[in-house]
Amino acid sequence: MNGEESINIIGDTIQNLYHYIALFRQANIDYAICEALKRFPGRQAALIIYDICCQWFIHFRERVSESEWLEMWDDIEITPAVGKWHLAAHVRECFAKFSLNFIEGSAEVDGEIMETLWSGLDLIAGITQGMSIAHRQEVLDDYINDGNWKKLLHLRKSCI
Repeated sequence: MNGEESINIIGDTIQNLYHYIALFRQANIDYAICEALKRFPGRQAALIIYDICCQWFIHFRERVSESEWLEMWDDIEITPAVGKWHLAAHVRECFAKFSLNFIEGSAEVDGEIMETLWSGLDLIAGITQGMSIAHRQEVLDDYINDGNWKKLLHLRKSCI
């Protein structure tokens, strides 16, 4: 085997390994999106907002078609987008393609709902560090339930 053949073998191995890692890294979000889309049969379009949608979406349909566990209908039009807060950290080319400001029908969505929900947990994060897993779960559940109850009360006041 000459030097050029060994370089090609190494290059092919690295490329296959990269493809496998990329496929594995996206498995959870691919599954979540496919399962979510199943809940809305007959829809012709979907807006998917994900922190790294610009990279994830590139081979999404290819990964779905190659997987024996993932399925979705072919005629759905998926519009990929990146949340406004995360988009600021992306390269300039992502802004025009994936900004919610330019996607028709996205209204004034910021695409960052999970981060806003988690930020409230910062207040008790330090307290729960020394707790057992069961105790930590109880404290977090109580804190989140209390927050939901307060939102419900506020909603009632704003509706009256």
